[in-house]
Amino acid sequence: MSDRPDISPEDSAEAAEYALGLLSGSERSAFEARLASDADLRAELAAWQSRFAEIAMSEVEEVTPPARVEKALLDRLFPAPEARPGWIARFGLARLYGAVFLLAALLLWVVVDLPPRPAYPPENAAYSAQIAAEDGSLVVIAQYDAARGELYLERQEGDARPGRDLELWLIAGEEAPISLGVLNRDQGRERLALAPELETALSDGVLAISDEPRGGSPTGAPTGDVLAVGAVSEV
Repeated sequence: MSDRPDISPEDSAEAAEYALGLLSGSERSAFEARLASDADLRAELAAWQSRFAEIAMSEVEEVTPPARVEKALLDRLFPAPEARPGWIARFGLARLYGAVFLLAALLLWVVVDLPPRPAYPPENAAYSAQIAAEDGSLVVIAQYDAARGELYLERQEGDARPGRDLELWLIAGEEAPISLGVLNRDQGRERLALAPELETALSDGVLAISDEPRGGSPTGAPTGDVLAVGAVSEV
């Protein structure tokens, strides 16, 4: 498939297998490690993902439902008081709803359920920080991508406790901590969108990670132990 001379047929085939989720755990990790430093390989993966999405869309043909389906739906949603459908009719319509919902879910899975594209560190980070626990049990590297307004995070050590989540906070001067989001439990690398007005606060602020209930702090402020902190510095 590839029109890039720097991509071998083997690398192109591996990119296609990764896009389809066919690589095993070790193969997938090795491939993702190469993606972080190989721009040509990332472009080849993006091309395969785009092609598979187009194939999925082209296989789904638009079908106009029979007129009786629309009438049945309208009758069910806006029944006339003197002609309310009986339980048999309602049961039949419920089966139709279930079939339509199942078909919609299947099509959504075919089109959307491609492997997520991995997060990459910014090429020119404006700010960075090492958010670390004193004992090294939790270490997260943060880099701010000013061009995209995103904070790249790479968890090098540690994870959330069972039944808990890790939440990232920005502390600027004497201001109250601002939540930047809950860290993904299943990804060592991720990106969090940062509001433009927070860039100034980030430039001379401190990043901290706290232990919170699943889904994050219910109060908008840290409620659990602060596990790791790191000062932000200009790159």
